[in-house]
Amino acid sequence: MRGLIYEGYGQPLQVAEFPEPRPPADGVVLRVEAAGLCRSDWHSWNGHDDDIPAFPHVPGHEFAGTIAEVGPDVTRWRVGDRVTTPFVCACGRCLVCESGNHQVCPHQWQPGFDGWGGFAEYVALPAADTNLVRLPRDMDMTTAAGLGCRVATAYRAIASVGRVAPGEEVVVHGCGGVGLAAVMIARALGARVTAVDPSASARELAMRFGAAVAIDPTDAETTLDALIEATHGGPHVSLEALGCADVCRLSIESLRPRGRHVQVGLLFPATTRDPVPMHRVIARELEILGSHGMAAHDYVDLLALVASGRMRPDLLVTRTIGFADVPEAFAEFGAPHQHPGVTVLVPGS
Repeated sequence: MRGLIYEGYGQPLQVAEFPEPRPPADGVVLRVEAAGLCRSDWHSWNGHDDDIPAFPHVPGHEFAGTIAEVGPDVTRWRVGDRVTTPFVCACGRCLVCESGNHQVCPHQWQPGFDGWGGFAEYVALPAADTNLVRLPRDMDMTTAAGLGCRVATAYRAIASVGRVAPGEEVVVHGCGGVGLAAVMIARALGARVTAVDPSASARELAMRFGAAVAIDPTDAETTLDALIEATHGGPHVSLEALGCADVCRLSIESLRPRGRHVQVGLLFPATTRDPVPMHRVIARELEILGSHGMAAHDYVDLLALVASGRMRPDLLVTRTIGFADVPEAFAEFGAPHQHPGVTVLVPGS
């Protein structure tokens, strides 16, 4: 098969041919039909969290496709089924998994991080009966790829962890794939949304997807004051989808009393200073919450929201590319103004 591979942190991504994988006894091999490019893949490639167990490595953690081969212990899936998988593949057997919280399974395996991922024509996935999600027949694969990470992550962060309710003020910091999905979802749930991003094109997309206000943090004289004014006293829920200590602190400081901060962006140890103003957390009885993906069995409500037409993940995809275009697209993650919206790799293109 063909895929993208690199030999070490920061080393060039190269198109190469290597043997197709075989399924684990409890897993499947998926023929990848679309794979999203995510900032987390870029962080991992740069070695920001030093998480790759061995090189060479194939990245890619959000993808969708068709089952090509099934292991002997799999009972729920057949060759030809159209599926995606959460970026957290749970073991399905431990006490945490028995509680239903697969997204924080202590024995989790993440494609593209803990093993080879979806920037290839095929990828092997473990524990298929626990981790696969059946796709609606009318959903195209470029849309479905985002259900593995950006859309599902945003949905759980907004709907389940953030507990956003109709009429609440919600702020989304960072309007990449996760942030734009969060704007859409919060608006679909009846909230009023303020988007924050330095990119004019990202702010424009956020407004198109339902934000009432879009703030440029580099232009506002005082971003904190601008947020409090835009949200009529501070947000009920503020989501940090960028992964910046200063933005995390700003998000917390902007909350109204008893507000809820949800952290989705990864704060890497090498770049993080204390982002939590704990005196403010105590004085205002704030909630500081983390959100980490979504278990496969929890996709029902998200797929129902998409089926209703109130949530349009297809609109998030603004560009499709082939293998040869990925290195240039990766480089954009480190640039001040990256391509707006979501870029999706289509292996067959």
